[in-house]
Amino acid sequence: MDALKTKDHAEEVAIFRSEVVGSLCRRELSHGDLRAEFLALAKERFRLPGADITKTISVPTLERWYYAYRSGGLLALVPKPRSDRGRARALAAETRELLLAIRRENPSASVPLILGTLVRDGRLDHDAVSPSTVRRLFAEHGLDRVAIRDGSSSHTRLRWQAERPGALWHGDVCHGPNLLIDGNSVPLRIHGMLDDNSRFVVALEAMHSERETDMLGLLCRAVRRHGLPDALYLDNGSTYSGDTLRIGCERLGITLIHARPYSPEARGKMERFWRTLREGLLDHMGSISSLHDVNVRLWAFLDQHYHQAPHAGLLGRAPAATWNSAKHPVDALDEAKLREALTVHERRRVRRDTTLSIDGVVWELDQGYLAGRIVTVGRCLTDVDVPPWVEHEGKRLELHPLDPAKNARIGRKPRHPGGAAPVGKTVPFDPPGALLDKAAGRAPAHIDDEEIF
Repeated sequence: MDALKTKDHAEEVAIFRSEVVGSLCRRELSHGDLRAEFLALAKERFRLPGADITKTISVPTLERWYYAYRSGGLLALVPKPRSDRGRARALAAETRELLLAIRRENPSASVPLILGTLVRDGRLDHDAVSPSTVRRLFAEHGLDRVAIRDGSSSHTRLRWQAERPGALWHGDVCHGPNLLIDGNSVPLRIHGMLDDNSRFVVALEAMHSERETDMLGLLCRAVRRHGLPDALYLDNGSTYSGDTLRIGCERLGITLIHARPYSPEARGKMERFWRTLREGLLDHMGSISSLHDVNVRLWAFLDQHYHQAPHAGLLGRAPAATWNSAKHPVDALDEAKLREALTVHERRRVRRDTTLSIDGVVWELDQGYLAGRIVTVGRCLTDVDVPPWVEHEGKRLELHPLDPAKNARIGRKPRHPGGAAPVGKTVPFDPPGALLDKAAGRAPAHIDDEEIF
């Protein structure tokens, strides 16, 4: 059991006073003897609670403590606070209202600026009011700098938490120190997803880019391992406000939520994890030259430290224990449904050389007759290794990466799907000859005499 302590300074003072006069209350003393005791105590020096020096206590003060303790016990010795405590007593009512009105209309103005302006305007005498007095006035009415900064919103901010593990995942990106690869400085971006209720990190991976498809790929890998969340909570940046994440989450049945702009406190859980990651790992990585080395360190940090360490937000429980103790609902999503949900289609025009550019990569079609035509390009976002394809008239046509050097060594492919176009004419077709035959009144040359007669 913890040691019993006084609840505040006032109770500590009351106990001190009872120790000084308490012994007198428990003795049978005549009026003269009591007076002598007061005089003797008044000559002694006492160290009051919180004081650095000793001092004597006057006889009237001792008498007041004595009779108060006899009548009301310890509570009667608790010092009474001033009725005007916290108020700027040196200010007149008109000056108080003026200062409060200025602060409400100009919350960013500092106290020295306000006082200096009033003195120069002649509305306040020089050194009539100290800055500390004005600051106490502002604090009394909730207009000090801290209250203004924390209370800029019209709503009170509350601490909140998802009702169960798996209900809400936070997603965000942390900028790490650049990596030196082959003499070039390459950016490092740490993509992470955190379960709101348990603070369990469901996905963490280092990449070089910060794109919407990167976050969607991370979500896919987390879903495969831990099942679908009810909602995904991301910041309001343009990187995560496109159609890719929106449509992907809708198809998977995940509610996509974006944080309110200019409200970093709403992302406090994720920001706190990034701070832990920086202090425990990113600030001490040293010289690393590959994403693989970064990722293995990230996963070791999670498994060996973060998931096993007591968390203050969980009342001392570890994130892994909280996550594993919950009953996660059975997830009916299989790999086929996941692929179907995260397959995107877009209309693109094939170039004259039968190539298409997709995310900076040039792909080539074998079907030359589609050159210059608009086709539907499909690709699965769950597997970046699977090449895109073309869907045309109910058929799936494969794409392959362009190899210009290889194309220079092979002959040209036939443009028509049935093979090469015929060189010689096999069907009679002669528009000028037909006009000449009609003008001369003779039968067309391709009709023999037997057919005419």
